[in-house]
Amino acid sequence: MSLISAESLSKTFKIYERGEGVKGYLKSFVSRDYKEVEAVKDLDLKIGQGEIIGYIGSNGAGKSTTVKMLTGILEPSSGTIEVRNLNPHKQRKKNAMNIGVVFGQKTQLWWDLPVRESFKLLKQIYEVSDDDYEKRMEEFKEVLDLDEFLDQPVRKLSLGQKMRCELAASFLHNPPIVYLDEPTIGLDVSVKEKIREFIKEKNQKDDTTVMLTTHDIGDIEDLCERIVVLDKGRKIYDGRLEKLVNSFSSRRLLIDLKNRKELKVDFEGIEQINQDDLEAEILFDRNKISASRIMKKILNNYEIHDFKVREPDIEEVVKKIYREGLDNE
Repeated sequence: MSLISAESLSKTFKIYERGEGVKGYLKSFVSRDYKEVEAVKDLDLKIGQGEIIGYIGSNGAGKSTTVKMLTGILEPSSGTIEVRNLNPHKQRKKNAMNIGVVFGQKTQLWWDLPVRESFKLLKQIYEVSDDDYEKRMEEFKEVLDLDEFLDQPVRKLSLGQKMRCELAASFLHNPPIVYLDEPTIGLDVSVKEKIREFIKEKNQKDDTTVMLTTHDIGDIEDLCERIVVLDKGRKIYDGRLEKLVNSFSSRRLLIDLKNRKELKVDFEGIEQINQDDLEAEILFDRNKISASRIMKKILNNYEIHDFKVREPDIEEVVKKIYREGLDNE
């Protein structure tokens, strides 16, 4: 059963277009021209309990707009959404009790209050019992290292400290669903590692469903088995990360030659051969030719020290998707 379900979901914004120069400026007092921009188009999406789904795409692809519709901040232009059998926009208060949200550049903490007081206010808002509050705070302090700055005002926290507090706040009421919009943006490696470990622990321990929008390759690789790729508001891929990587990127065969001899291998499916002295690299499409067939040909004609097949690089695949989309979808 799906916790989150969207069918034919679309969101269109009207954008004001002002003409150029003084003439355009004066005309705007009389009449205004608008253009419609489709941020999300005909999106079908189902997310089950306990999934960690990576929701990725280039800037302007529609990721944050989708999250804002799922949280009830925005109302869809068309289509339907259900989050735990609730309409997020029409039943926004009930929906808010079931979800946690972290937006990378926005805060749910009180700017001038100590962190501890922000948590106490959220405890009251979400009606968390005293026992549950104490138990979760101990867990957050241990996993996210909050102790050293719990009594500092939020405005005095570093970005990494603030983001750890935002995560704790979003999980404080133990919601079944958490939306994380760029939770590791601008953070150093050690803080990113703490945040990823915390998300994994909450997912495994409490079966929390997590929808993660990110540009960080480490987030995708460490946390997400399933990803959804958006391009200009449309879903162009929905499936396992491993399958996307396997189908989208060329393999590389790295060869260490014994003799300085130009490597020539002529098979359909070989895309490129790069050679620097005794080291050679062959890019090939495994759907057209296997590494073993290429190596058989090489071993019959060349002396080699060693070889290895390099699997596709996740970062390379994601960057290529952002640049070019998915031609096969």
